[in-house]
Amino acid sequence: QVQLVESGGGLVQAGGSLRLSCAASGRTFSRHTMGWFRQAPGNEREFVAAVSWSGGTTYVAGSVKGRFTISKNNAKNTVYLQMNSLKPEDTAVYYCAAGFGATTAIYQYDSWGQGTQVTVSS
Repeated sequence: QVQLVESGGGLVQAGGSLRLSCAASGRTFSRHTMGWFRQAPGNEREFVAAVSWSGGTTYVAGSVKGRFTISKNNAKNTVYLQMNSLKPEDTAVYYCAAGFGATTAIYQYDSWGQGTQVTVSS
């Protein structure tokens, strides 16, 4: 398994930006797809973005496409989610996840961080 710790959440006004980071430990980090999911109160956890182990392939949910960018740095064992043009509906707890060979489905991920709160005020 991969151990994951998120950081970078907070309160931001609509239209603002935040960058989430996810620090990973575990020897196989560089071979895992890394993803970001989010869960708002009363809603199911949903896919946001993912990046393949090589960094060459990314997946982004339609609701955030053009505003959010995912990237990873294998040398630093860290994955990032740059969030721009934030909207109140982006408010949620954001979770980092890892899965060997995963793409966009939640069941493909077997390691999860504790989550970080992102709140966007209108």
